[in-house]
Amino acid sequence: MELNCCASSAPGQDVTSCPVSGTRGKAVPLITLKALLTPLALARLTPDDTFRLCPDPACDVVYFSAAQTYRTEDLKVPVFQKDQAPGIPVCYCFGHTRADLSAAAASGTGQALEASVRAHVQAGRCGCEVNNPQGSCCLGNVVTVLRSLGRQEQA
Repeated sequence: MELNCCASSAPGQDVTSCPVSGTRGKAVPLITLKALLTPLALARLTPDDTFRLCPDPACDVVYFSAAQTYRTEDLKVPVFQKDQAPGIPVCYCFGHTRADLSAAAASGTGQALEASVRAHVQAGRCGCEVNNPQGSCCLGNVVTVLRSLGRQEQA
């Protein structure tokens, strides 16, 4: 049995939709918030709450629970789902931005970039739970963006 000195035994109420946009959120591990919130935002974290990520790009809420919300300015990093700029990371662990993926797709090396990320994930090198604001693997985002760019290239 694994013991965690920082774990809470009484989780807070779970709310599934963003209180601002109404978008259904995706559960995010507490370690993600602890790693990515600014010091001021972290100081007001209620660790007993269950947090979710609001994926709506038009909403500036990143994380929400029954009692709290954290907005884009409360994070140390830009959020892929919230910012469409070319320099925003798609893969937080290995530093691939939208611009990198676009260049790879244009040069025909998109599949190699995807294979590289996939190999790192399979080798256990990713740290998405502490690097990626969505709290889960970036590979799906990489694949989605590359496939979208591939469709644009064919059009």
